[in-house]
Amino acid sequence: MSEKTIINGMVEEIKKELLEDILPFWLNNTKDDENGGFYGFITNSLEINKNSEKGVILCTRILWTYSYAYGMFKKEEYKEMATYAYDYLINNFWDKEFGGFFWSLNADATVLDGKKQIYAEAFGIYSLTEYYKATGNQEALEYAKKIFFLIEEHGYDKENQGYFEAYSNAWVLLEDLRLSEKDMNEKKSMNTHLHVLEAYTNLYRVFKDEILKDKLTELIDVTIKHIINNETYQFKLFFDEKWTQKSNVISYGHDIEGSWLLYEAAEVLGDEAVINRCKEVTLRMAEITLEQGIDEDNGLIYEVHENGALDREKHWWPQAEAVVGFYNAYELTGDVKYLEASKKIWDFINKHVVDHDNGEWFWKAPSSCVNYNDEPKVSMWKCPYHNSRMCYEIIQRVGRVRE
Repeated sequence: MSEKTIINGMVEEIKKELLEDILPFWLNNTKDDENGGFYGFITNSLEINKNSEKGVILCTRILWTYSYAYGMFKKEEYKEMATYAYDYLINNFWDKEFGGFFWSLNADATVLDGKKQIYAEAFGIYSLTEYYKATGNQEALEYAKKIFFLIEEHGYDKENQGYFEAYSNAWVLLEDLRLSEKDMNEKKSMNTHLHVLEAYTNLYRVFKDEILKDKLTELIDVTIKHIINNETYQFKLFFDEKWTQKSNVISYGHDIEGSWLLYEAAEVLGDEAVINRCKEVTLRMAEITLEQGIDEDNGLIYEVHENGALDREKHWWPQAEAVVGFYNAYELTGDVKYLEASKKIWDFINKHVVDHDNGEWFWKAPSSCVNYNDEPKVSMWKCPYHNSRMCYEIIQRVGRVRE
């Protein structure tokens, strides 16, 4: 099969998945018409918990998804969904006293957890910037800029660089810094820095500020110098404030996601020396993930535990990121092995991860575990961002080749 045939077939299937499954699912199933915002928990069989908490991660990721959809397809229903998410985000999650976004709300929009998790603030920037790009809403850009300066004022480590994890609503550093219960309680993490990088990259597209430029440049350097293991070209996950490594877990999904986001950041920054440096790192990360992370069923292995054991469950988001990451490596090298890897993982997603009965994607491929149905279809963490972004990226990248 020729490369052109692979690419054309893949993009048509992915576009159909986006337009006929992912985007309609969230439009039709998640809006809370009684209390506003979005339901915080929906099961695989589409049972709604109307009293569940509403997390800022879900709201910002829906905002990003439909802002991007409107920017790409110009359908009014996507704009309306994005504006609905934007209004709820600003009117309910924004801390009018101290600035920044609360972590979570009760179903009735009262504040449940007012902490400022830098990871979540970054998603505020990412989504608000996308909404501004799609609609021209200047207020959204101003909020994104406010969060950028709040992160730099309160979250930045002036002595060692990088960003601390979590603060109280009044921006006092917390003792419990964890993003979720499975994370380590350490001052810094790969995950937070990856998504600050992603957010600053999107903001720099529309806000050519010299301070932001310097911070994005520094963050790329910090990622390569401290967060990526320069022997294995895999992410280190947790650190103390001085960048001492605290975990030996390998996360293949984050590795392949980080590979293309790092290169994207360098491209948006526009410095040729930085681009060349990031290209080398990007390809090394993609290569090691291809060598070690692909299972016999062509899905991406979730992670390697501290004891060296493989977690072979196929979570939805690493599969989505692998499709993009390997396609990005194919674009940079022309090596068909990366295109074939991207296509095989898409085929795995389409066969095992897409829920062809109830819509959207399973949290975990049923073929990879016995407890897949225990995981939600919608939650704080189960959002349309990874899978919709995979679709957007492939559609646009293939479109550039066709033009």
